[in-house]
Amino acid sequence: MTDDSEDPNDETQYHLAVGSDDVADTVLLPGDPERIEKITNQWDESELVAEHREFRTATGEYDGAPISTTSTGIGSPSAAIAVEELARVGCETFLRVGSCGAIQPEMDIGDLVITSGAVRQEGTSGEYVREDFPASADDRVVAALVAAAEQLGHDYHVGVTASTDSFYAGQGRPGFEGFEAAGSEELVEELKGAGVLNFEMEASAILSLATLYGLRAGAVCTVYANRTTGEFRTEGENRAAETASLATALLARMDERAREAGAKRWYPGLGIDD
Repeated sequence: MTDDSEDPNDETQYHLAVGSDDVADTVLLPGDPERIEKITNQWDESELVAEHREFRTATGEYDGAPISTTSTGIGSPSAAIAVEELARVGCETFLRVGSCGAIQPEMDIGDLVITSGAVRQEGTSGEYVREDFPASADDRVVAALVAAAEQLGHDYHVGVTASTDSFYAGQGRPGFEGFEAAGSEELVEELKGAGVLNFEMEASAILSLATLYGLRAGAVCTVYANRTTGEFRTEGENRAAETASLATALLARMDERAREAGAKRWYPGLGIDD
């Protein structure tokens, strides 16, 4: 079977319209294209390099580290396209950056959730691998995100995320005219009881694909809503982006430490600070 029809242009990716010279090794993945400018405003320098459909890409530098960001749109199908095409042009690290709904009562609006693993309640990753394959974040990415949140003084929680295909029924919300999907009434309580921290719509697919391809990924989201307390505010929007940007610089230092030590990969004993 020929691949020609699947890759009409070897140099520029079909959906993202980027090539290997357009992006850094590490890419932040927000959903909303309008978040690209909000992210790059925090960098030392940046340039918009491509824009096609929901995919907007910028590349620049943060604290000496090359960095890119690509918007994915809403949901795992388009997020998987972004990972696929970015990987094909050489990207190796992916940090999902976004907003989420918390389901644990002690979590406040504006807190960060750093994902260690995700419930695969979306269909995209299931088209790649069996349903019991774990969606796990890379430990180095988690460590860098935690270190960044600590340095920035942001309140954060580390744990399991639930990624869904539906903002409404899939997250236990009523649909049009009060429609309730089967099992939706129990969904939040079941996940809450299992210690799951939050709902969002892309992390598990991003984590799964990165693991399958031998790449590394993680996710950090700002809490906009708490489904247990009933609070909702778009507060702390820039905290996740700020944390992920600093984490990128920290990952660069971690990788350098590993090279200097002759280690196969970074581990906590090597430290992060200069």
